[in-house]
Amino acid sequence: MIAAALLLAQTLTDTITVTATRTETRVADTPASVVVLSKETLQQTAAPTLDDALRQVAGFTLFRRAGSRVANPTAQGVTLRGVGASGASRALVLDDGVPLNDPFGGWVYWGRVPRVAVERAEVLRGGASDLYGSSAMGGVIQFVRRKSPGIAFEGAYGSQQTGTASLFAGGTNVSVAADFLSTSGYVLVRPSQRGPVDVAANARHTAVDATLRGLGAFVRASYYDEARDNGTPLQVNDTKIRQLAAGYDRGPLSLRGYASNQDYYQTFSAVADDRASERLTVEQRVPSRGLGATAQWTQTFGARHVVLAGTEYRFAEGRSDEQRGAVFVSAGGTQNITSVFVEDLFAVTPALSITAGVRADWWRDAHVSPRVSLLWRAHPSVAFSASAYQAFRAPTLNELHRGFRVGNVNTLANPELTSEQLTGYELGARFRHVRVTLFSMHVDDTIANVTLSQTPSLITRQRQNLGETRSRGVELDAEWRFRRDWRASASWLFVDAQVVDGKRVPQVPRHQSTAQVSWRNAGLQARWSAMQFDDDLNQLRLDGYFVLDAFASWPLRNGFAVTAALENAFDAEVPSSATPVVTLAQPRAFRLGLRYAR
Repeated sequence: MIAAALLLAQTLTDTITVTATRTETRVADTPASVVVLSKETLQQTAAPTLDDALRQVAGFTLFRRAGSRVANPTAQGVTLRGVGASGASRALVLDDGVPLNDPFGGWVYWGRVPRVAVERAEVLRGGASDLYGSSAMGGVIQFVRRKSPGIAFEGAYGSQQTGTASLFAGGTNVSVAADFLSTSGYVLVRPSQRGPVDVAANARHTAVDATLRGLGAFVRASYYDEARDNGTPLQVNDTKIRQLAAGYDRGPLSLRGYASNQDYYQTFSAVADDRASERLTVEQRVPSRGLGATAQWTQTFGARHVVLAGTEYRFAEGRSDEQRGAVFVSAGGTQNITSVFVEDLFAVTPALSITAGVRADWWRDAHVSPRVSLLWRAHPSVAFSASAYQAFRAPTLNELHRGFRVGNVNTLANPELTSEQLTGYELGARFRHVRVTLFSMHVDDTIANVTLSQTPSLITRQRQNLGETRSRGVELDAEWRFRRDWRASASWLFVDAQVVDGKRVPQVPRHQSTAQVSWRNAGLQARWSAMQFDDDLNQLRLDGYFVLDAFASWPLRNGFAVTAALENAFDAEVPSSATPVVTLAQPRAFRLGLRYAR
């Protein structure tokens, strides 16, 4: 299980995380590239959603630049380090050890986890299939829930009629949490290309869950409801998710299990060239369900070995029922993945440790994901690491069976897809406040949206295993705390992500950087990204951008505080997609709110 306390400290070497090894391990003692966002960090960002808050980590991106407030759910798959060229996630997202990735499509509904219920977020970058399987080909993101008794509430209202509310109330054995967001949104299409058919993309979601805890176990029941208008009168979608999850952590044994049921509805339209009208093309209903269970055993042998072993099972079932005019089409199936894994953490000397692990997954055929890592602590504040690993990702039922349309781009499903296979190498160094990681990742049979034909009114693509892609680059992370009330951090990623034919992997910029500075209850967050392409032919260009956000809170009495948030302070234009009409990410927005905690 991923569960440990985050220590607020002077250096990264004092921070505790456990995502990298499924056991309680300090950042200083793991060779993986891990970033931890504490509750303090999450509270001092202007972002109203968890996915926007995670943009503080360079390399974290959704399929497109728009956040979950306005982006279609199918575009909310997460990728890290530029691994991936489609909407499906290349990273596993966990909520206290329970997967959040949609069992049918692999994308993530970020509003399912109430913000004030999150104690911290951990981000592991790099292949992690040796412990976490198919969904973790590019990394793992873990939300660790608050378990201490208390009450926390945040509510805010601002521009674009955006209202948010998040609640946590818990005792020793029982807690409830809820999250609500409603926004009238904004017109997605760039002003120079808009027409009468373009309207604001609005959205709302409600998430509610209740948790019982005791004797090392928990049971959580949750419900999520979301509805969206996607930028034209005829394009809408809504989702309802019901889930029951349970876990047990005592001694060497850790167990997780869940069952979910989901209903997804979406419509697609064809927009006239002058954007004065549209016609309905497809009406989809996608019922699906998912089941999963994990058992893990961890044991220490002597003073040098920590061995963990486990087994996991994942099941997904779903279909896409489509009404295309007078024609009805239905396609779907099931997916079963069974796995076993083992890992040995061996301390050769007090300064040198080796981690070796392997996992076998069975989906259609067997996939073996090994990993070997070395960590040398040359000094209490200096460490060097090296890792080599293999990972994989099985195609989702969505990629196999469901097509979709965005603007005038129609993307077809492909039931013949095979798994993606990743081979990665990393070299890392930590010097007190700074961590540098060099990486090289090679993916065979990359699943991407490949262009089949183009006309002035329609671009047709299909999901295909396009061949090989390479992602090579460097990550730089730094954090400082000084004069007690000040904290600063920065993150930079350079990645050269290319297909073997020389074209760049779509949706992946070569440079991304973030910087944060906070003082007491106020903070600034800056993000910069270079240009990227939106298509496999590298013809649809999305320019780079710079965005500055600001947040402040003013304590009142009895645990209350007034808050103010400003997003995209300079109202920068952030191109999000080109289909080929250019759509935009969040413009300038502000909110005023009230916060309470005890």
